[in-house]
Amino acid sequence: MSNRKSVPNRKVEQQLRAQGHRVIVGVDEVGKGAWAGPLSVGVAVLRDTGRVLGVRDSKMLSEPRREELFERVSTWCADWAVGHVSHAECDGLGMAAAQRLAALRAIQSLSVMPTAAIVDGKWNFLSGVIDHVEMIVKADVSCVQVSAASILAKVTRDRIMRAEAEHYPQYSFDDNKGYPCARQKAALHAYGPSAIHRRSWVFMEKLAFSGISRTTPASQMSLF
Repeated sequence: MSNRKSVPNRKVEQQLRAQGHRVIVGVDEVGKGAWAGPLSVGVAVLRDTGRVLGVRDSKMLSEPRREELFERVSTWCADWAVGHVSHAECDGLGMAAAQRLAALRAIQSLSVMPTAAIVDGKWNFLSGVIDHVEMIVKADVSCVQVSAASILAKVTRDRIMRAEAEHYPQYSFDDNKGYPCARQKAALHAYGPSAIHRRSWVFMEKLAFSGISRTTPASQMSLF
């Protein structure tokens, strides 16, 4: 049975509405710590009315449960999107700029421009994109809009990685989704990095014997 403290709510959204904001978006990222595949940012604008049941931070849900919730969460949204940056863009831009670009792509995919955002964490990576940003640590646990965004982003990225697993079966991307694990580490030592591995990550330093060296990320770029 879920602890009531772990059930996300709409309190922050209600406070923002009381301040006059009408289009409020929840924002969350997935894939930052992965060795392979894209970095993805999900954005969700929930409808003003209606109950949102069963939504939790995506990390608290099993993969089958996330898949089960995905369609329902998308219908509860007035609008939603997931923005991606590729493994190559992560290498070329560095993680901070890559996350800002993924967020920009997601926001630009919406049919309406939000006037306020609720973001998980302490970093405002929407500066210059949305005027009012509420940064809340563990917002993916406490704010239902951010929980919804986390599910949409996680399921979308997981589906991408399962599709990639068909091309690179030795790395078990269908299981680990590109995140560090013993099986992927063993495959990296046996085969070297795949075409979708991030070449600037620290793990590359331990693969020098394969003849492929770690790359250095480009300097941070201004995207806005």
